Amino acid sequence: MIRALTQLIEAFKKLPSVGQKQAERYALFVIKNSEDSIENFASAIVNAKKNIKTCSICCSLCEENPCEICSDEKRDKKTICVVENYTDLQVIEKTGKYKGLYHVLLGVISPLDGVYQDNLSIKSLLKRLDGVKEVLIATNPTVEGDATAMYISDVLKKYDITVTRLAKGIPSGGSIEYADEVTLVNALDGRKKI
Repeated sequence: MIRALTQLIEAFKKLPSVGQKQAERYALFVIKNSEDSIENFASAIVNAKKNIKTCSICCSLCEENPCEICSDEKRDKKTICVVENYTDLQVIEKTGKYKGLYHVLLGVISPLDGVYQDNLSIKSLLKRLDGVKEVLIATNPTVEGDATAMYISDVLKKYDITVTRLAKGIPSGGSIEYADEVTLVNALDGRKKI
């Protein structure tokens, strides 16, 4: 096989969720495209790597430090939404419903994967609590996400702050018939008056 192609395939295989076949498709895509488009693609990667940093306040990704959200005077400074990663922040932000600040944990507690509370940005969250009235924990409803939420909730007990959690249950458009028991229990526990 051609050495340069093999090296390119191996490089693509290092990306998350990319196996041999997908890496081969990516490599062939690169080879078949014009040199200009591939140079633009490579330039975008280099530019992102050079210019994207971590916000010193919320640990989100940004080009300017602090990030746009932390710098926005219109945001509700009394509420912090704690998320696992930047992608979760983006999804919540797209709703246009939440107007507070964020804090990105950079993961979840997962001892099996060697991730403990000290590996997350929990200490920097605790430094931001002056004037905060509510911390909304928006970790994913997984074993690790729930464990992380419980840990943060426990740490925040000594502060005069309301700790809330995103509601869990049957998704909009979902069917009770196909919901598992845990989802139904969460839906029953999280029911509200209409």
